[in-house]
Amino acid sequence: MATRIDKEACREAYNLVRDDTTDINWAAFKYDGPTIVPAGHGTDYGDFKSLCTDDIRLFGFVRITTGDAMSKRAKFTLITWIGENVSGLQRAKISTDKTLVKDVVQNFAKEFMVSDIRELDEDYIRTELKKAGGANYDAQAE
Repeated sequence: MATRIDKEACREAYNLVRDDTTDINWAAFKYDGPTIVPAGHGTDYGDFKSLCTDDIRLFGFVRITTGDAMSKRAKFTLITWIGENVSGLQRAKISTDKTLVKDVVQNFAKEFMVSDIRELDEDYIRTELKKAGGANYDAQAE
């Protein structure tokens, strides 16, 4: 059966993360049968990481504050999680299914495809987003 996405519900979760007036900094999207639906959202990145278990496929949209002494700004990332115990067929489908997610999650600085929980380290994600952000005027801090 072809994968679908609950666009309205997923867009609502996406907009919560993008909204500067909320503290929500992540939203996750999971499979409910053949449909991609919101899996939750929150303010603690650790809660997002706890959803990434060995037996599931999951998409995450995460806000991380980056910047330097001159300016702070929000950067967004799309994370595709594929647990170590996910079947080969499900792994293969993730690429085409991700296009459905990208119809909703359209603005992000960097994309990650991850299957090892260690690759979800928040400092690593922040560093990669900072590299993608361009100029770094905080040279004395390095």
